[in-house]
Amino acid sequence: MMGQQLTPVHTLYSFRRCPYAMRARMALRSSAIELQLREVVLKNKPVAMLEASSKATVPVLVLNDGTVIDESLEIMLWSLRQNDPLNLLSANDSETQSLIRTNDNIFKIHLDHYKYSERFPEHTKLHYRQKGEEFLNQLNQKLKQQAFLLNNKPTLADIAIFPFIRQFAHVDIKWFENSHYSSLSNWLNYWLDNELFLGVMSKYPQWEEGQEPVIF
Repeated sequence: MMGQQLTPVHTLYSFRRCPYAMRARMALRSSAIELQLREVVLKNKPVAMLEASSKATVPVLVLNDGTVIDESLEIMLWSLRQNDPLNLLSANDSETQSLIRTNDNIFKIHLDHYKYSERFPEHTKLHYRQKGEEFLNQLNQKLKQQAFLLNNKPTLADIAIFPFIRQFAHVDIKWFENSHYSSLSNWLNYWLDNELFLGVMSKYPQWEEGQEPVIF
């Protein structure tokens, strides 16, 4: 019998509550790719991560050949191209890319302004929420017609966008639960109860140089 491999072939620097890291972790878990998880505390980023990526943000995936992937969507695509048992890439088309771009480039800005409205006194918290609702309305209309964002089965778009909708809803969860976004709320609850999400939300201690590997 061959000797046990002491460390997995790839290393992921991550922070479980970061929506970008969350979606990368969900894709990696879906792909069943074994890797070493290094949980990062954003106020105390490890030197090894900073040396791997000058962006200094999570997630950062370091492959066994030294290749560094430090964009969450690129990590998702890389992992699912290795193994995609849920067929999440089945709708990786122009509509998928358009939705994700809107989420990442427009909605995320409104989300940050809404969540941290005290940092942006130019407008009220309500104003920022209403700007974010433009995207909520778009998604809710889609989900009135089908179970998931693009059709009746999960795709890349769902797991790429879900963590950001989760964060937006939890800024004021009572408001969201009583809003008219019932289809979006049902979709959100599906993912909140899904093993793919629950499986990446386990708490891990902050990674420190020399500690035993955490297999993710």
